[in-house]
Amino acid sequence: MKTLISLLRGINVSGQKKILMHELKTLYEELDFQNVRTYKQSGNVIFNFDSTLPPVKTIDKIERAILKKYDFTVCVLIRTHTEVKNILELNPFLKEKNMLTDNLYVTFLSEYPLEPKVELISKLKFAPDKFFIQGKEIFIYCPNGYGNTKITNKFFESKLNLSATTRNWKTVTALCELSQ
Repeated sequence: MKTLISLLRGINVSGQKKILMHELKTLYEELDFQNVRTYKQSGNVIFNFDSTLPPVKTIDKIERAILKKYDFTVCVLIRTHTEVKNILELNPFLKEKNMLTDNLYVTFLSEYPLEPKVELISKLKFAPDKFFIQGKEIFIYCPNGYGNTKITNKFFESKLNLSATTRNWKTVTALCELSQ
């Protein structure tokens, strides 16, 4: 049985794409996922799944169920517990002096970005904000808060031509703990 973490992009933001977490939990249970737990109101779902379905098929299954029930599309990204644990260990900003975890964020990408696009945007500077792309994640440091940065989901989605969703460090840490 695999433990998976799904991250839904853009639900319950400013009254848009409203999904109650108890309804989302029920929807996942109806999809034959077990031990379903939600975290916060922003579409974080931890669940167990006894299947050999590849992640892309599991994502499609969830996205279709949400479209059918709510009549709107939601981008779903999935990571395993091990992947999230690695994210916690690999954050390059944790090695920097005087780094406050309250200012750390992780942007999860739907796929691995193309290297030429990564090289191109990695040259861009947004001081004092910083980012580092590693695999399907982007580690972000925003000393003035994520609400004041230009390196948002929309920025990365447009530059990398991929779907993305961002979580603060506290949420990523909690999702790792809850998925153990």
